[in-house]
Amino acid sequence: MRRRGIGWLHRATLFDYARPFDHEKRTVSDKAVPQKVWFITGTSRGFGREWTEAALSRGDKVAATARDVRSLDDLEDKYGDQLLPIALDVTDRAADFAAVQQAKQQFGRIDVVVNNAGYGQFGLIEEITEEEARAQFETNLFGALWVTQAALPILREQGHGHIIQVSSIGGISAFPNIGIYNSSKWALEGFSQALAQEVAGFGINVTLVEPGGFSTDWGGASAQRATPLPAYAEFHEQAAKQREARVGSQGDPHASSAAILTIVDAAEPPLRVFFGTAPLGIAKADYASRIATWEKWNDVAIEAQG
Repeated sequence: MRRRGIGWLHRATLFDYARPFDHEKRTVSDKAVPQKVWFITGTSRGFGREWTEAALSRGDKVAATARDVRSLDDLEDKYGDQLLPIALDVTDRAADFAAVQQAKQQFGRIDVVVNNAGYGQFGLIEEITEEEARAQFETNLFGALWVTQAALPILREQGHGHIIQVSSIGGISAFPNIGIYNSSKWALEGFSQALAQEVAGFGINVTLVEPGGFSTDWGGASAQRATPLPAYAEFHEQAAKQREARVGSQGDPHASSAAILTIVDAAEPPLRVFFGTAPLGIAKADYASRIATWEKWNDVAIEAQG
């Protein structure tokens, strides 16, 4: 088995990226979709695995990274040179840059970058250790940042590209017992929204995919859990019940493959898109509450203006 290991001003505004994503614009042309080259992190399981296989099965090429590339042996056997397996820990910035360059050298270009590598850190805020907090951000935030930075020069030179950031409904809302995970995804959302405005003039799109609960092992084997404090025993029970109700009807990761292909093939892809049925209701309730609070306290805001 083989192993491979501005000279102009861009005038885009936040409004350009916040406008509604209508059905007509997202419809893919009837023309055959050109073959794409993907760079996907975290491909050993979950979304990363499903999307890698979906891209390969339609004839695209994929540079697929994983901590242990043996998990990709079956895909390599099936798809041969369409697949470039790369062993990678995304927290290693130098290795991220090297991996992106390896993909470019192998395939000649990169059309789609998917920052999927990440995990869930469970624990109440008081329970999270410094090591756990830093590790969560190193993977979920900095790993995506380093891969994005590594890919941007290539995408700019090409004059096209699409960066997919795998966020979460927990990237726009927040829930007890995963606060540090929420924090890492909120940070990802912030830099990605800014990035979308910075690179649109180079023909580069940015999309934040915000899934709800899916039948992956995000909350299972791949998750990390802080040591619980006895003082929060009762609250832990309440939080567990809330989470069960929130993610009770989980999505099918395999079904998400068609959705991701629709997004990368769209002429005008969205800055943000939910995956699953639950996120929109959560977002509407959360934002309605925020706006109501801001309006209630607007007199204080005006007073603070001076």
